[in-house]
Amino acid sequence: MLELDRVTVRYGSAVAVREVSLVAPAGEVTAIVGPNGAGKTSLAGSIYGSVPATGTIKFDGREIQKLSALDRVRSGFAYVPQGRQLFMRMSVRENLRVGADLLGLKAEAVETAFERFPILRERSESYAGVLSGGEQQMLVLGRALLETPKVLLLDEMMTGLAPKIVAELRALVGGLAAEGVTVIVTEPALTALKSVVDRGYVMQRGELVRECDSAATLDNAYKQSMGVLSADGR
Repeated sequence: MLELDRVTVRYGSAVAVREVSLVAPAGEVTAIVGPNGAGKTSLAGSIYGSVPATGTIKFDGREIQKLSALDRVRSGFAYVPQGRQLFMRMSVRENLRVGADLLGLKAEAVETAFERFPILRERSESYAGVLSGGEQQMLVLGRALLETPKVLLLDEMMTGLAPKIVAELRALVGGLAAEGVTVIVTEPALTALKSVVDRGYVMQRGELVRECDSAATLDNAYKQSMGVLSADGR
């Protein structure tokens, strides 16, 4: 279980995340849903360790907020950031090898990604920059999942992807949660992942404004917060 207690992220005098407390259980998909600028990416970065934050972050009861991002990776955290952050002038295989090196794995570990996403094997010597958006997202995920993580953070993973790719990635996310992974997803809307989300939070202006124990209630709560639904859900 991942637990945050009063986590705050500041950029100078600007507060991006304000005293956020949440729980993300193992074996479930926890969604953080909110509009652009709500603070979702800053919150995900604070969990991963790439964004400085105050407050307490615990995983399985152990405080980890002082660990670097690299130490968190080696403790079982994996992060798929918004914008993908690939080495566009390196091949698919080389991008995967970078991930393997980071995890201290042998070069052969890239086969894990090829088995998970066979299209990456076909594109293994192609530059990452010439891949389609869906193929790039598979590459980022394949790199993050060279080892099965304990915590998987997915920041707007579905944005701009074709429905077929969305369906494949959605099934992957659900399968990882079923294996006991703590999965946290951030999205501007719940539509693409609704069928695999177990619980979640609505985020606005750096704060969590609603906690919901199902995808349906989370979806309605978000729509209400955006003025899409009336209070009775119509």
